[in-house]
Amino acid sequence: MYCRILAANDGSPGGQKALAAAIALARQISAELHMVAVEELPRFPASIDEVAEEKDEANHRFAPVIAAARADASAAGVGIKTHLVPGHVVDAVIGLVKQLQADLLVVGFMGHSQLYERIIGSTTDRLVRLAPCAVLVVK
Repeated sequence: MYCRILAANDGSPGGQKALAAAIALARQISAELHMVAVEELPRFPASIDEVAEEKDEANHRFAPVIAAARADASAAGVGIKTHLVPGHVVDAVIGLVKQLQADLLVVGFMGHSQLYERIIGSTTDRLVRLAPCAVLVVK
């Protein structure tokens, strides 16, 4: 079935649900579990200092998310490898899926208005379209 699962978790309720589902599934099927959080970089940074500041903020922001993921996995008796990756969410997650050769990507779903979906689209939609593996979307 699935040997290597990657859960995307940004610390949001949807990300936490995705991680919980990934932990439960990894435990049930004895799969290797990874979690990724993406430290988004500014699209058009004004300076190198701005990028460095964003990186420092992301490290502080994601430290509790990573610690909680490790604690939750440990409590379930599941090993987990965590990854904090810089970049833009979709590119970074898909890149890690490919690098790890993950069999399953688990992501949370965050509902937006129909207008937002039509104009912007959603991160989840793009991940589902671009992932080279199966994708589990958790509501």
